[in-house]
Amino acid sequence: MIDQGRPCVELAQQLQAVESAIRNAKQALIHDHLDHCLGDETSAAVVELKAITRYL
Repeated sequence: MIDQGRPCVELAQQLQAVESAIRNAKQALIHDHLDHCLGDETSAAVVELKAITRYL
């Protein structure tokens, strides 16, 4: 996009989209790990850990 001379706003939007996709993938990976490795998805500890992952 830079080589094509695209406006900075478009580049910033694309970078934001990439960051969001990576964040969502990381959160899904962590949730999957919690579900499969810690067992009970409804335990207070697992629920709290999943909530905390929003801030990673």
